[in-house]
Amino acid sequence: MSALLELRGVGRSFGALKAVDGVDLDVESGARHALIGPNGAGKSTLFRLISGEMAVTAGTVTLSGDEVTKLSQVRRARRGLAQTMQHSSLFLTQTAAQNVALAAQRHRGSARWLLPRRQRDVDSRVTELLAAVGLLERGEVAVSALSHGERRQLEIAVALACEPRLLLMDEPAAGMSPAESGRLTELVLALPREITVVIVEHDLDVVFALAERVTVLHLGQVLLTGSPDEVRESVAVQEAYLGSSNRGELFGPTSRPDPSEGHPVSNLLAEGALHSDEADGGTRS
Repeated sequence: MSALLELRGVGRSFGALKAVDGVDLDVESGARHALIGPNGAGKSTLFRLISGEMAVTAGTVTLSGDEVTKLSQVRRARRGLAQTMQHSSLFLTQTAAQNVALAAQRHRGSARWLLPRRQRDVDSRVTELLAAVGLLERGEVAVSALSHGERRQLEIAVALACEPRLLLMDEPAAGMSPAESGRLTELVLALPREITVVIVEHDLDVVFALAERVTVLHLGQVLLTGSPDEVRESVAVQEAYLGSSNRGELFGPTSRPDPSEGHPVSNLLAEGALHSDEADGGTRS
């Protein structure tokens, strides 16, 4: 597989502080790639540099072979980059279905959806996506009445409405119960391989259940990129997190859910419904 996302020497400075410092990173097409690291490692700042929310002060960002370093967040989104945010960006007074419909209309161009036939198409798409994330029966519920876990599921549906090639997920399991985290993990595992996923997450059980490659950041730099097993066994990683090499305190047993057991997202892939179309400044997180 070829790299869908390439970072070369990417950095972001705030005065004398280097929040991200010379990061090189390759994310292959179709990968499930996690970024982890202790507090202050620069993970969320790096996400903002990838998405275009924040400008780099050094290095280059390449998406699908095209350099996008100087492109805005909107223009990167048009090239197939979508993201779920650490803090919800949903419209709380609107229903779940309305949030997904707005995303689909914005992606495809609102003028095209004015005709009745076009509206039927978008309604069908909304139904498919709500079913894919397990919210079909909650479509007419206002977002403000959804649980925290349901809002996270809805954010994924909104992102999928933009038909991304690259999906960035910033701490999707934050604040979730173990049951909610388990549902989220199964949902992400079932996403079609046409969608490359990069996730920042503090919950290491979720990380090691999802990721095939893991990049560890420490003090704004790449400490290690490797398989989950390589990361688990790395003394340098253990010391970065704990100040010691006590592996038992950091990594526990994890199990990877089976994404092939009839999950709605897998079913959508089989039907061709999902396809590709086209921290605060000065702080690390």
